Amino acid sequence: MLKGFRDFVMRGNVIDLAVAVIIGAAFIKIVNSLVEDIIMPPIGLLLGNVDFSNLFVVLREGSKAAAPYATLAEAKAAGAVTLNYGLFLTTGVSFLIVAFVVYLLVRSVARLGPKKADVPATTKECLYCLSKIPLKATKCAFCTADLGGRG
Repeated sequence: MLKGFRDFVMRGNVIDLAVAVIIGAAFIKIVNSLVEDIIMPPIGLLLGNVDFSNLFVVLREGSKAAAPYATLAEAKAAGAVTLNYGLFLTTGVSFLIVAFVVYLLVRSVARLGPKKADVPATTKECLYCLSKIPLKATKCAFCTADLGGRG
């Protein structure tokens, strides 16, 4: 049983997948830091000193302290139920960046991949019934029209 598992793990596809998952997790951490620490602060500054991590709506007040809560941390500490739309916006920006990078990666891999060779045609269309027939055919197998070398 262990030998079968070792053989499974040592196949090329499993190792490639493991490496991709590890690199992907590290990449997502970098993108999250980029969004939270580099992109969102200037956007918040342009929008009037908005801190996206503290944009929330209180759905139900907590029992430990009274509203209004200045920060999301205060609301959570008080046990309030909140709708954290600022964090959602930040996560949405992170997703868009990751999706765009994946799109660029797939597009570049497709360009680098093997090109489809032009395969010479092996069929033609019958002039009368528009069915596909072999190139050398002189009579259509579908409508029995005599093509006489014209098909």
